[in-house]
Amino acid sequence: MSDLKEKLLHVVENHKVGTLATIRQNKPFSRFMMIFNDELVLYTATNRETHKVEDIEANPNVHVLLGNESKSWDEPYVEVEGTVAVEESKELKEKFWNDHLKNWIPSADDPNYLLLKITPSAYRYFEKSSSEAETYTF
Repeated sequence: MSDLKEKLLHVVENHKVGTLATIRQNKPFSRFMMIFNDELVLYTATNRETHKVEDIEANPNVHVLLGNESKSWDEPYVEVEGTVAVEESKELKEKFWNDHLKNWIPSADDPNYLLLKITPSAYRYFEKSSSEAETYTF
């Protein structure tokens, strides 16, 4: 495994809240989301009745920021460019559902619960806010 991939995995495995940006009416729209991962593929849980589902149906291109949690400007973070698709695998929904989702999704069996699978096209890794990006492409 490359050193860069190890650094990327360290960020995505240790930071579970990030921003997800979609495109709505040709403008970016961002929101905080809980982020899960399977290696470098990202997932986020949502309710099928949300605007973000409408956004990705119109334009599947997304951007995710994950990492720096404002403890200092010297924390690593990643930017992820990718495409998103709805994922309804019962196995994955059970794997990623947790009590933190209860306010939006009462259980893993909720019929409105779905996952958004973010397939990255590129990651940019920043060691700290003033560093040059290291790019990992697929």
